[in-house]
Amino acid sequence: MFTGLIEEIGRISAIEESGDGIRLTISAPAATVGAHHGDSIAISGVCLTVVDQTEGGFTADVMKQTLDMSTLGDLAVGAHVNVERALATGDRLGGHIVQGHIDGTGVIAEVRPGDEWQVVRVSIPAHLAPLVVDKGSVTLDGTSLTISDVSPPDAPEQWLEVSLIPETLRATTLGERVPGDRLNIETDILARHVQRLAAFATIAEGSAQ
Repeated sequence: MFTGLIEEIGRISAIEESGDGIRLTISAPAATVGAHHGDSIAISGVCLTVVDQTEGGFTADVMKQTLDMSTLGDLAVGAHVNVERALATGDRLGGHIVQGHIDGTGVIAEVRPGDEWQVVRVSIPAHLAPLVVDKGSVTLDGTSLTISDVSPPDAPEQWLEVSLIPETLRATTLGERVPGDRLNIETDILARHVQRLAAFATIAEGSAQ
């Protein structure tokens, strides 16, 4: 479990093919202090397991399903990634509950600079639209954010907007992102549970009629 508070911007130092997946080596000297084999570390929002430790980083295997669901398959050596270690018992939950299990990807449609911040609009898949709400939480590339606006339910293209403060732009890879870039999306786990419960309630109601 994670909080969506990025500890460090890491760098991809090696990529190796591994069957139908890949093996990533990530350089992140600050965030990986004390990391051990089997630990969970989120890379741009995707929970990975440490399989080997390196000087100032770690190596993790990424299976095909994860490559298909996320942006990790787009990475090249030298690419920057957001890094967060798993939440330890007793830590403050400064962001929100993040599992590191992404729901899919979105595409940056627009970046609107302000005096000291940026408003970023992200196009999202239609099936994720019911799971995002104005002033709710969302995780983009592993970063816990508050949604500042959402598209109307009947809009032909579904989107969400987030407002990024200077610290977020500095401390995460979101400050490097431009229109056309893909982002990993994890919706709020509470919204997913409500959607699932509502689906079963609809089935039960239909069976009772």
